[in-house]
Amino acid sequence: MDFTVRSNGTLTWTDGTVRCVLGRSGILENKWEGDGGTPMGRYVLRRVLYRPDRESRPVTALPVDALSPTMGWCDDPTHRDYNRLVELPHPASCESLWRDDGVYDILAVLGHNDDPVIPYLGSAIFMHLVRPAHTPTEGCVALSRADLLAVLAVAQPDDALKIIR
Repeated sequence: MDFTVRSNGTLTWTDGTVRCVLGRSGILENKWEGDGGTPMGRYVLRRVLYRPDRESRPVTALPVDALSPTMGWCDDPTHRDYNRLVELPHPASCESLWRDDGVYDILAVLGHNDDPVIPYLGSAIFMHLVRPAHTPTEGCVALSRADLLAVLAVAQPDDALKIIR
């Protein structure tokens, strides 16, 4: 099944439609590291990560792992670990997945630029929790907690987020 994200800020699937927040630059055909755009395309939902000190294990058929304070995501396009889960501290630039703002308390890793990884074509593209003010993301798709849990509850291995205009 595809969950379809549109530029009007909606995510739809056979069971419903919910509001979502996209990158500050909107949906882009040609994603580039740091451009703030949500990449257009179809991306398999690879796995779910959650912060066990704040959330229960999400109910989903997707692979699920608990986050730890030492988990990060490499966003340095010149490093061999670019767009990969890494352990912190790390010698390259990385984003910590253990965040104080709560947006990564539950996240789904999208299969964007991961098979193969191509330097500079974007990293750390997730479906995660929305900020309270619904401000734009850096390129991810953000949902309310209830909506993200609803999507994960029906998601199956090989399901994808299809991002279109």
